[in-house]
Amino acid sequence: MEVLKIATAGSVDDGKSTLIGRLLYDTKSLTDDKLEAIEKTSKQKGYDYLDFSLATDGLVAEREQGITIDVAHIYFSTASKSYIIADTPGHVEYTRNMVTGASTSQAAIILIDARKGVIEQTNRHFFINNLLRVKDVIVAINKMDLVDYSQEVFNNIKADFEKLMDKRDYQEQKITFIPVSALKGDNVVNRTENMTWYQGQTLLEHLEELDLQDIYNTGTPRFPVQYVVRPKTEEFHDFRGFTGKVYGGELNVGDEIVVLPSMTRSKIKNIYFYNEEYKTAPRRSSVTITLEDEVNVSRGDMLVKVGDLPTIDKQLTATVSWMDSSSLTTGGKYVVQHGINKVLAKVDTIEHKINPDYSGIEANATTLQMNDIAKVRLKLNRPIFYDSFKDHRTNGSFIIIDSRTNNTAGVGFIE
Repeated sequence: MEVLKIATAGSVDDGKSTLIGRLLYDTKSLTDDKLEAIEKTSKQKGYDYLDFSLATDGLVAEREQGITIDVAHIYFSTASKSYIIADTPGHVEYTRNMVTGASTSQAAIILIDARKGVIEQTNRHFFINNLLRVKDVIVAINKMDLVDYSQEVFNNIKADFEKLMDKRDYQEQKITFIPVSALKGDNVVNRTENMTWYQGQTLLEHLEELDLQDIYNTGTPRFPVQYVVRPKTEEFHDFRGFTGKVYGGELNVGDEIVVLPSMTRSKIKNIYFYNEEYKTAPRRSSVTITLEDEVNVSRGDMLVKVGDLPTIDKQLTATVSWMDSSSLTTGGKYVVQHGINKVLAKVDTIEHKINPDYSGIEANATTLQMNDIAKVRLKLNRPIFYDSFKDHRTNGSFIIIDSRTNNTAGVGFIE
């Protein structure tokens, strides 16, 4: 069954947690004890409705404040798909959490309160989804019940958001506008009679029809070697295979490949998954590959097709989202983990900070604080093989580790 990961974004009280709770409730994905707890707590609070936000705000601090303050992953399934929803906070001080939630998502839901329209935080949410090349974005205009299900309000908000779309640099992104009421259930899972002027799909209908082959950012195949298989048994005495996950495209038996960094050439002889043999390893499959020639391949090497080489260099420029309480400084030394490989890195320059609300850049920066986003140039102690993030989400991204604390201090998206 296909698995679709969705990032959510919304400002305080836009109803994001309620929307997710409504999805779970209307798809009958809530357990009996969870539903009973929601009913009991809603009555205790004096509500004449079920408070579906209680289905997602799992931390005590979140329930007490009525806000989302950490990334949570919610799971549910329909007959055709399994879903993972990354429920992220929408406040400016949690920019790093939004980046974390969206970095591995194939689709996103941006919530807008119909009473407030497009606000500064909406700019930030859209900027992050554009930065992370999330291909399918749903703009859910929520709380339509509080504006009398007005088509005019919906159209005005849509027009304002379309002005924001003109500022993006990722034009392949598909934007879909859906008017909803998470509290009442309008257009979330079930169609509503309250907005007959809207002829589009419900939120779930849209998610159900997404073709994962279309929304994954494709690229040339990359196969980072995670493990070298040498069984050393009588039956498989001469077997030597290389295990890993295929990213970006597919690999086939007979493909001419180059081993990086040695630049040795060979051809793919066999492709195995467990004890089955295949002719093709599709994108995102975990397989074991054997080669026709006895070439030296180790963990951390990469197999790529001849003619499809990535950049191999000891320096790179990337958009960095800083996540640590300790600031990043020009000249600072860190560990960069790019896929399997770890290399030592030095911050050469901070070219400029980027205001993630589309208000411009700030030049002459020498440090980055938590939640800052900037264009940064790094020098590495040895070459890595990378692609630009816009061409290859997996091979074009990395994390920055503070070697003193071993904390993940930042994440980078290569230019």
